[in-house]
Amino acid sequence: MPVTHAPQRSRHMALLVAAAFFMENLDATVIVTALPDMAASFGVAAIDLNVGITAYVLTLAVFIPASGWVAERWGHRRVFMAALAAFTIASALCGVSQTLGQFVAARVLQGIGGAMMVPVGRLAVLQNTEKKDLLTAIAFITWPGLVAPVLGPPLGGLITSWASWHWIFLLNVPLGLLAMAWAFKLMPAGPGAGQARPFDGLGFVLCAATCAGLLHALDELGQNPARWPPYALLLLSVVLAAWLVRHLLRHRAPLLRLEAVRVKTYQVVFNGGSLFRAMVSAHPFLLPLMFQLGFGLSPVNSGLLVLCLFAGNIGMKPMTNWVLRTQGFRRTLVGSSLVLSAATFACAALTPATPWWLVAPLLVVSGMARSMGFTAYSSLAFADMPAPLMSSANTLFSMAQQLAFGLGVALAVIFLRVAQAALGVGESALAGYHLAFVLIGVMTLASMLDLLRLPGDAGAQVSGHAARRQ
Repeated sequence: MPVTHAPQRSRHMALLVAAAFFMENLDATVIVTALPDMAASFGVAAIDLNVGITAYVLTLAVFIPASGWVAERWGHRRVFMAALAAFTIASALCGVSQTLGQFVAARVLQGIGGAMMVPVGRLAVLQNTEKKDLLTAIAFITWPGLVAPVLGPPLGGLITSWASWHWIFLLNVPLGLLAMAWAFKLMPAGPGAGQARPFDGLGFVLCAATCAGLLHALDELGQNPARWPPYALLLLSVVLAAWLVRHLLRHRAPLLRLEAVRVKTYQVVFNGGSLFRAMVSAHPFLLPLMFQLGFGLSPVNSGLLVLCLFAGNIGMKPMTNWVLRTQGFRRTLVGSSLVLSAATFACAALTPATPWWLVAPLLVVSGMARSMGFTAYSSLAFADMPAPLMSSANTLFSMAQQLAFGLGVALAVIFLRVAQAALGVGESALAGYHLAFVLIGVMTLASMLDLLRLPGDAGAQVSGHAARRQ
């Protein structure tokens, strides 16, 4: 598809998709600190509200696989605006829910909107941005994926304390309406009706079942790694994934074209990059637990420390393009992984006696490494992708992101439980958290193995980096 948008319009469109991505990711975590108040309103136990989080995340996983086909069938702008409308209406319904059943139903609708909103928006950006401007566009879009999970819990707590939990969702209404108006002006119409391939129903069912099964199994493992049903579900999901791959390779018009995974740069992102993103997701989960249970800090002070990761994310953004253009993707990713690993190992040495003037900069540096690696992987994913494979590559990338987030949290819990059992300590003992961070650091180093296959000039068309001749 020829590029017809000016660089400025592409940047504005990327900002629009970033705003949608921020809303989607924020709503996955923002209710965590509001659960007690919401439970009191619905007259249920706080633990029962977990179904509201699970329903949202699983709905995202189920419907993301169809996003590429839907965009081809009805066009980028139409689908993106419809998804925004569904998300906005669902947010309003969440805010006025009177029962847990009403709330869960609204969250499912919200998940359907989110599943179409970001993948379709990112696909529009990818197909309407020149390679030389892709780095900036992807940097805008990926930033919310790092920021929202960190900001969600403290923001939810503030809104609940100052107003009520209802406003967590009602605030999405004016933002959604503004985004819809912006989308109508900026978003290209896209391929339009009649240009999509036939819908692969079996592929969709297998793909949705695989993603939902994996995420639910990972969530259950995070809740209780000692139970056997999650492992059985995990095994079933692997079997379904094998069936899915076989089907996609044989179907004449598959839902997803797996040729995208054969592109070397994308393959590195899909494999090692997914492990890196999983380890990035583990930090905002494990740090608050260590600070509150291990250090004895209050939730407020713990939250303020974790916000140092956010400060690092923000601080790195202005330098991201410069680093990639001077160092290239391979060096940048190796450097980011090494710094993040070192910061993770350093977290394993923190104690309540560690001065705050050392803890805060360490978390800022960790946030900078997370941000740099996350953006570099996201940009490299589409650097060498042929236009005919862009839709499938974008959908696979969205699915991998969801699974990596679930994997990161689940592995953080499993590492912590294994560490506590191996050391024979309780949940408030620092030794368990220290060993868990060591294991996360080792896994971060392991994510670098794929980078050994990257040439020095990988993605140079996007980064603008001219590799030195060896």
